[in-house]
Amino acid sequence: MAGVLSRIHRANRPAFHSLSPKQARIGYLMGAEILDLPRAPLARVENLQVPGACGPLAARLYAPNAERLPVILYLHGGGFTIGSLETHDSLCRQLALRSGVAVLALNYRLAPEHVFPAAVDDCWAVLAWLALTADSLGLDGTRIAVGGDSAGGTLAAVCALHARDIGLKLALQLLITPGTTAHADTASHKLFANGFLLDAASIDWFFNHYIARNHRRDWRFAPLEATDHSDLAPACVLLAECDPLVDEGLAYADLLRASGGQVQLELYRGVTHDFIKMGRAIPEALTALDDCAAAIKAAFF
Repeated sequence: MAGVLSRIHRANRPAFHSLSPKQARIGYLMGAEILDLPRAPLARVENLQVPGACGPLAARLYAPNAERLPVILYLHGGGFTIGSLETHDSLCRQLALRSGVAVLALNYRLAPEHVFPAAVDDCWAVLAWLALTADSLGLDGTRIAVGGDSAGGTLAAVCALHARDIGLKLALQLLITPGTTAHADTASHKLFANGFLLDAASIDWFFNHYIARNHRRDWRFAPLEATDHSDLAPACVLLAECDPLVDEGLAYADLLRASGGQVQLELYRGVTHDFIKMGRAIPEALTALDDCAAAIKAAFF
């Protein structure tokens, strides 16, 4: 991991917080899969238009075979500001390949063009649509899960809360290095503020584009702030030890368990945020992908 960080530092790419959102999206896209595994071939990769909260959104369906498979709605990371179907294509392919289920990746609306709660509204709308129309896609609409990494992990957690509230039964919430707190004020935010890939200045930059400070205790942004965490879908929470978000991920897993939930918690030592997308360089990424696949299989089969 230290070697990867050293190479990233030598590449001297500008920090996200020094760029405009448009520039940051281009920069993230250019570098997103350099350390990721090659894009695995799958039996089915299909670009779709799906109904978001305020109009059609791009989505991509991945399936390892033509059977009537269960499906996981996958929400990409990127601080609610950057990221796309392309930046997480390799990751979604690996999840489908290793788990044997279908993955529907969503391009939800991004800030600052679409501020909070636009991303949440889109994810909720597409989750409800998927539950109703999965069968028409050749998928099993009775077996649905949600998942995501980083900001996508936050959105997945929020989707799980919403699904419970509307009576939609989910098989799993897969939370990879999620954000869960309102104000980025845990000890790990201080300990890993600089030099560990996701730095404090970039977190501030993401959040300031997405949501006003006085709204940040809304549980749709900070799921740890929700008043009730009972009766939620089983959770698989994957965390990186050297990540500003690790403390809030641990706190969320603890709260889910204390509320009677079924929780699998995996803490990967010595790695940083976004490590799961570094399969060419970090063996823990491959372990994490296998752990995700095992959790998905256990939830569905």
